[in-house]
Amino acid sequence: MVQEKVTISNRTLQWKCVESRTDSKRLFYGRFFLAPLMKGQADTIGIAMRRALLGEIEGTCITRAKSEKIPHELFTLAGIQESVHEILMNLKEIVLRSNLYGTRDASICVKGPGYVTAQDIILPPSVAIVDNTQHIASLTEPIDLCIELQIERNRGYHIKPQNNFEDRSFAIDAVFMPVRNTNHSVHSYGNEKQEILFLEIWTNGSLTPKEALHEASRNLIDLFIPFLHAEKGSLHLKKNQHRIALPLFTFHKKLPKLRKNKKEIAFKSIFIDQSELTPKIYNCLKRSNIYTLSDLLNNSPEDLMKIEGFCPEDVKYILGILEVEKHLLMDFPKKKL
Repeated sequence: MVQEKVTISNRTLQWKCVESRTDSKRLFYGRFFLAPLMKGQADTIGIAMRRALLGEIEGTCITRAKSEKIPHELFTLAGIQESVHEILMNLKEIVLRSNLYGTRDASICVKGPGYVTAQDIILPPSVAIVDNTQHIASLTEPIDLCIELQIERNRGYHIKPQNNFEDRSFAIDAVFMPVRNTNHSVHSYGNEKQEILFLEIWTNGSLTPKEALHEASRNLIDLFIPFLHAEKGSLHLKKNQHRIALPLFTFHKKLPKLRKNKKEIAFKSIFIDQSELTPKIYNCLKRSNIYTLSDLLNNSPEDLMKIEGFCPEDVKYILGILEVEKHLLMDFPKKKL
């Protein structure tokens, strides 16, 4: 069992995984506790974590299918036991695990008779199937079944748009949520002023409950980082206007102070969202587990070029920001692109 201690003010919080089991390849369960919490804190954390677990974690799904032999969703192919609609519903249930960015192409091309399962899907290198036995279709005759697929990584639940059958492609409802369900309960801890929080998490197998808890916590923290660095009076609402002026969080104001107090301020406390990074660069870095200046400095330009979705211009843009302070770059690996 996992157990950790975190000191908060004059209290030492403890969290522990008290139960963990695998009911099937597509159903993992975990139960965790956090204590001691002050009265009311358990509900605050429990409600926030439940929303983050269900809505802030990304997952990977099949979002579109296409076949030249299928003119519309209500069509029935000779030699296939299932209807086209049933095949699309089976594709919707396929559980994938990946760290891909954007969309990728996949395909199915099999010859009957026989069963078509998730194992028959030809996937890009960045995607893996959680359960190869998931059923897709049953071919009762020696026919060829070829389907082009589109795979996407996103969050939440996306309802398919109205299908346009002219290109013979079919949008599929996508459930990107790796967490299938989560509950929290609050109990007294020692005395009436302290509480203990229990969290229960069920996942679809693409993440373990512990991984889901870590990812949800990290994403929840990311949402509050701007408030931690907002200066007094920097947030103001113009009279008779609905626009809010926010300050730019940049490294530039912090670099001189960092240079004078290197021993006192750790690079790991400076997050990448404090820089003037483009949304694309920020998202790519975050997906590569680069969250702080310390993480960034531990990667050479060659390492950054290996990040999926990056190009030389993106790396040069990052170097341009870091070069504002020449002394800071002494710790950055010096390699040419």
